[in-house]
Amino acid sequence: DPSDYKIIGSSKKNVDGLKIATGQPLFGIDVTKEGMKIAMMIHPPAFGMTLKSFNADNAKQMPGVVDVFKIDTYQGDTQNSAFDIAAFRDLVVIVADTTWQAMQAKKAVQCEWVEADDVKTKISFFGRDSYFDFPKGLESTATQNKKLNAAARDVVQTARRDGNPERAFRNADRIIEKTYSAPYLAHNTMEPMNFFADVKKKSAKLIGPIQTPKALKNSAANLLNIPKKNIDVLMTRIGGGFGRRLYVHFGLEAALISKKMGIPIKLIYTREDDITQGVFRPAYKSIYKAALDEKNRLTAFSVRGAGLPNGPIFPNRFPAGAIENYKAENISSYTNISTGAWRAPKSNFTAGAEQAFLDEVAESCKQDPIEFRIELLNRVLDKPIGSNLNYEPKRFVDVLKLVRDKSGWDDKTNKSMGVSSYFCHNTYVAEVIDMELVEDQPKIKNIWCAVDCGIIINKDSAKNMIEGSIIDGIGHAMFSKLNFKNGAVTNDNFDKYNLIRHNQSPSNIKVYFLKSNKSPTGLGEPGLPPSVGALANALYKITGKRFYQQPFFNI
Repeated sequence: DPSDYKIIGSSKKNVDGLKIATGQPLFGIDVTKEGMKIAMMIHPPAFGMTLKSFNADNAKQMPGVVDVFKIDTYQGDTQNSAFDIAAFRDLVVIVADTTWQAMQAKKAVQCEWVEADDVKTKISFFGRDSYFDFPKGLESTATQNKKLNAAARDVVQTARRDGNPERAFRNADRIIEKTYSAPYLAHNTMEPMNFFADVKKKSAKLIGPIQTPKALKNSAANLLNIPKKNIDVLMTRIGGGFGRRLYVHFGLEAALISKKMGIPIKLIYTREDDITQGVFRPAYKSIYKAALDEKNRLTAFSVRGAGLPNGPIFPNRFPAGAIENYKAENISSYTNISTGAWRAPKSNFTAGAEQAFLDEVAESCKQDPIEFRIELLNRVLDKPIGSNLNYEPKRFVDVLKLVRDKSGWDDKTNKSMGVSSYFCHNTYVAEVIDMELVEDQPKIKNIWCAVDCGIIINKDSAKNMIEGSIIDGIGHAMFSKLNFKNGAVTNDNFDKYNLIRHNQSPSNIKVYFLKSNKSPTGLGEPGLPPSVGALANALYKITGKRFYQQPFFNI
């Protein structure tokens, strides 16, 4: 019985805090074993290219260089999983005594690259067979935008349809239609990608920062032809994951190198290696439409979302169930840019677009943004439209009321405040952001956040995760994007890829958790999505400008 808990629900500081602050070995990059060598790799300079040949004669003569060779990480047409995504299969590997020696040798290797053909890879995705398609061609940011624009207007199969939205739009007094977009994003884990491998003839030990150790073990068994029972995967502390370390290719690369060399290997990526090879957050574009009658009532709502490669819409989430005439559509488009999960997959874009749009509709209806949302949710409580709703409206209403009260929304007439609320990973979050202009530049003063994630395990960790995810969300929405030219990422390190700085972070974040006896739900991800919408809405309050395209400040 939760009333008997003595540990769950208490506060506990990070047990590794002192070790982290004093630099004691905890992370994958700290792993050192006797006889170990350092490996680094060279991948194609652009998506859509592959290795034709290479010359390593000069590199092999350099101090500390043990060997230079090619590996092929392709596992054939079967036994691939959803975590085996890798755009580049043919890699040139440098093995050296030290990291610095390997980095210098990389510069001396002469590689010849050619455009690749179409690649279709069969995968098993949680028991279902499907394919990853990597079409040939060298994409640029401009061509990617054209693909998204074309896809967003395509005729597709509707994912959800309630009532007769087409008729409602024809009979509307006025229609609001807005388009939102977001670019590819890198994960940018602070700890560079790395993995240790010691592969013998009949066994393997793999050590490193991995989010999916079971997937790595399964894939390594297939690739190395070693029984799973003879493969040990040991997890180190992870210096940032955010979905990047779901994908196991860097562990497999280390294993293949160790197998070929017959010695323990630690593979290390440079920052440029990681930013230029994926796996990225997909690029998205969504079109939202709302129909209003002569009495400012919302009578129809539609959304269609396109993505490179997959659309971002969740058809059965709010505001589904609140509007009699409702339609949701997802559209996919082919790309050879390798993409995957990025903190709060798909929700990280859709929440911001949806919540910014709802604010614009509320303003057109001459309603307070929080009251507008609560009124829609009360419709679901009283008489839900359709079926297959995957959220609980009462819990939604509760977080909105809590954040309204804690932020002083009504007292401050919210002239510089933006609100947003969203449900994902089984958790309900509402946020209010208060901003001001300092020397004509926007500055976040305060953020209030209300969360219903069921029972809290560790109050300190819960608060930390929400604070971190909020800063992560607003930082990427304000500043971050990947740029492509002829298939290559052009902003390949932190001097060109913009992330939020300390002086741009919120002055204060206050987090409030609803008391609950429900089972614990997700918390590492749900705080991020609503932060984007609250940011956009607060920016509108202080600048008078709506923000539709991420990043909001393209510097």
